[in-house]
Amino acid sequence: MSNSNNAVANGVAGAGGGIIAQIITYPLQTVNTRQQTERRAKSKVSNSKITTADSSSSSSSSSGRASTLVQILQVIRSEGWGGLYSGLKPSLFGTAASMVFKNKAEAIALARQIKGRGDGSLGMFSWLLVAALAGSLNVLLTNPIWVLVTRMQTHTQAERKIMEERKGALLKEASESSFNSSVLQHKLAELDSLKPRPYGTLRAAQEVYAEAGIAGFWKGIIPTLIMVCNPSIQFMIYESSLKHLKARRAARKQGQGSNNPAALEVFLLGALAKLGATISTYPLLVVKSRLQAKQEIGGNISLRYSGTIDAIIKMIQYEGLTSFYKGMSTKIVQSVFAASVLFMVKEEILKAYILTAYKCKQLLSTSSFGKRSPHAG
Repeated sequence: MSNSNNAVANGVAGAGGGIIAQIITYPLQTVNTRQQTERRAKSKVSNSKITTADSSSSSSSSSGRASTLVQILQVIRSEGWGGLYSGLKPSLFGTAASMVFKNKAEAIALARQIKGRGDGSLGMFSWLLVAALAGSLNVLLTNPIWVLVTRMQTHTQAERKIMEERKGALLKEASESSFNSSVLQHKLAELDSLKPRPYGTLRAAQEVYAEAGIAGFWKGIIPTLIMVCNPSIQFMIYESSLKHLKARRAARKQGQGSNNPAALEVFLLGALAKLGATISTYPLLVVKSRLQAKQEIGGNISLRYSGTIDAIIKMIQYEGLTSFYKGMSTKIVQSVFAASVLFMVKEEILKAYILTAYKCKQLLSTSSFGKRSPHAG
């Protein structure tokens, strides 16, 4: 298989694996984003900016403490299956675009091999450098997509917070004036009947533009740029582990073709790689998600952010250091499983491609020989 065909095969396999992994694990990603963006002030904090509406948001607080499975079931019950897959279309597009940039780095490694500067895989330092450059460009071009995905995933969460604020304001108004109880109950019932539903990509884009203009599509860009080290760490661990596994098998002299890892081994290597990358960069992911989500999720001004530094300071001040790891267990399960599926599917697609190419080559060779044989002798 030629280098150009190899690059195409890697691109198709990588995009295919990424898309399948995204579809399978997307419900976990949606719930995780909601966990990351749920904001609750520490009970010890007594600040005039912390409103009673925020401390009384029992439904949001209880959902924040609920297990991932319970939250998934809650979303299905209140929003249907569409709530778990809100933002899937732009997310798939973003995943495919990201895989294209990753495969560009692999193409550079192949070019190095042709020039005799490597074995076709990037060394540790070279991989970190190339992945950082490709990742930075990737972030700048695809950040608007992920802003829309975050908005779509957390839209109903923000709408519920807005409803809670309206209820709080209504109850406060009723306590300060001679509100008729039947009128109050009617208005509260009206608010309860307004159940938030997921919205589409176009509406999310219109909302972002209305709030912050074009700059709104690059919210969270600073922590996201820093996070370009995540895929570098992930693929560095994976490629190093894979090369070590193949070398160890070759040393055992198990026979021709036996150096290729099995699907389960690739799955486990992918899980290990993603686990290491996720743990090291998770706090940045939380900050990014909070900046990209609608700020009404914060409830009051103390839990709304104007930028990266403001978000970090307020998270430490009002919620504590544990806020940087909200939903981490869900993220580990989702990202590790997604990475494992990605690598496994990619390897299987590549094997199928190579086998098909080999059979086609054999068929063409047999056909050519058959055409020449009548003239032989």
